[in-house]
Amino acid sequence: MAMWQDMAEAGKTADWRSPKLAVHATGDALSVMSRVLYADHLNGLVSKGAPKNSPEVTSVAPSARPTTVLIEDCGDSTDWLQYTKDTGKLADDKPGGRRAITAEVKQQADGSWKVTRFAVDGLGSC
Repeated sequence: MAMWQDMAEAGKTADWRSPKLAVHATGDALSVMSRVLYADHLNGLVSKGAPKNSPEVTSVAPSARPTTVLIEDCGDSTDWLQYTKDTGKLADDKPGGRRAITAEVKQQADGSWKVTRFAVDGLGSC
């Protein structure tokens, strides 16, 4: 999903105020991403790399003219890890890996589609 690529880009500098975050996310989804990046900023962490995603639509509603889409994914964060900003060293010894992700995407008043909420399960959940 494009939202995760936006998050990875903002994560390079822990930019919780990046306008790119709002391009593909709104509501709870945008709030969560901003809070995570703000915490990374406070803790001197940045991310390098990017996740790999393979999203699949699991349902649409209403069926005739959808305005809500549910998506499932098994995101892979193997190549998207956190580093200490000052030293450039890995922040911890936790490897990335595959995680189950579910997301709700809604059509906005301007016709665009944005992720409104998402959930990421634990490492190895898919």
